[in-house]
Amino acid sequence: MLKFILRRLGISVLVLLLASVLIYWLVTISGDPLQDLRESNADNAAQLMQARIELMNLDQPWYQRYWAWLQGVAGCFTGSCDLGTNINGADVLALTSLAAGSTLRLVTLATLLAIVIGVALGILTAIRQYSGFDYAVTFLAFLFFSLPVFWAAVLLKEYGAIRFNDWIASGDMEPPMVLGIAVIAAILLPAVLGGTWRRRLYTGAGTFAFVAVVLYVLNILEWYRNPFFGLGMVLLTAGGAAVLTTGVVAGLGNRRVLYGALTTAVVGTVSYLVFAGLLLEPSSWWTLIGLFVLAVAVSIGVGAAWGGYARKQAMLVSAVTGVLTSLVVVFDILVANWSGFLQLKPRPISTIGSQTPNFTGDFWESVLDTGMQLLLPTVLLTLISVASYSRYTRSSMLETMNQDYVRTARSKGLSERAVITKHAFRNALIPITTIVAFDFASLIGGAVITERVFGWKGMGALFIDALNHVDPAPVMAFFLVTGVVAIVMNMLADIAYAFLDPRIRR
Repeated sequence: MLKFILRRLGISVLVLLLASVLIYWLVTISGDPLQDLRESNADNAAQLMQARIELMNLDQPWYQRYWAWLQGVAGCFTGSCDLGTNINGADVLALTSLAAGSTLRLVTLATLLAIVIGVALGILTAIRQYSGFDYAVTFLAFLFFSLPVFWAAVLLKEYGAIRFNDWIASGDMEPPMVLGIAVIAAILLPAVLGGTWRRRLYTGAGTFAFVAVVLYVLNILEWYRNPFFGLGMVLLTAGGAAVLTTGVVAGLGNRRVLYGALTTAVVGTVSYLVFAGLLLEPSSWWTLIGLFVLAVAVSIGVGAAWGGYARKQAMLVSAVTGVLTSLVVVFDILVANWSGFLQLKPRPISTIGSQTPNFTGDFWESVLDTGMQLLLPTVLLTLISVASYSRYTRSSMLETMNQDYVRTARSKGLSERAVITKHAFRNALIPITTIVAFDFASLIGGAVITERVFGWKGMGALFIDALNHVDPAPVMAFFLVTGVVAIVMNMLADIAYAFLDPRIRR
């Protein structure tokens, strides 16, 4: 396996090197970096042209400038990284760090959400093949995949930002909106759960009544502008996450695993009270990261203590429950800070930029501001990626579910949960892993339109601006980041193959 990884790494570096030569040459012949100065009527245009020629070394042939750039990149291995300067004299390494950080914030969250939602939908549609739910998800997947990004972004800005901001000023749902949401929920839930028409009718009627009553009560309590969640809801939600995780991974019949997960939910809720001072007013992100690592470690310990003969499963389920409980705690804190955030920013969702200029809120209010700025572009990228993940997962699951080893597992009397999660899904993950690797790398370099529509100063903006000004250094920095990410993600995919299929290790 090590030889295989080293061989792949060597080939990838060689391809990266040859591609860098080609891209640098193409950028240098794509236009004239002095065009704007040649058309200038300024008295010192000649001096400005000479200064730019000296700054960009335009008096040298392209291969000498490429060699100088390559030497600067080689310095990254010795601690003296130099990616050159852009057409205005700014350090490209600093610009790339800011742009990559902005894009990674956007792409990482969108990719994680797309994987979770897309894979879940793919599994459900494979299990419910040719059902109404399967047809509906297939239709929506093709719809989202074929949507023009710029058009979908404009719709999101109109309905997800402008009209939402208008509505949140009052925070009161009108009766038609309440009824519309209740009808949609009453249609979707029976479609997912399936069953006979009578069962679907009862499920839809119950869902409609429940959603309508809940929304009406939230209206009365003015929850949308002054929300609350509370410790009881944290415990209830964490307990539900524990039961759900146990049911999916080990089955509710495994009492030790279930008790470990429930204990983790209780310990996490109690820890919320113990560390309330650090959580409500953290000094930095490192405080939260440290508490999160502690929560995961304690969760694994609880699972090991309860596990018995199923120790590995108990540790896994407890760890997942600990992560979900931590997310529920963060959600409760954000809900508690929502009303204060609205006082600082009455129109919470902006349509331009990655953060609000001169925002004066505290730590959690700043987190809410950043989250609101991330919301629309993340939703857009997630919708586009979910379509691919759901389709690939469905086709891969259908292929594995028809294999002999799955039929053998069923004939041995294994539960349907065990057949799907332990036999079918694990083997279906191999092609999905390939899609994840390519999708993450392509999103980093391919979110150009999304970043431009939403005004994000990320890698896409860096690339477009540099290409328009025939500026090789930022373009090469863009290529370097996206190329290295592609190599790393494909390497991780190869390692994941060996983990998922032991035959590949040989």
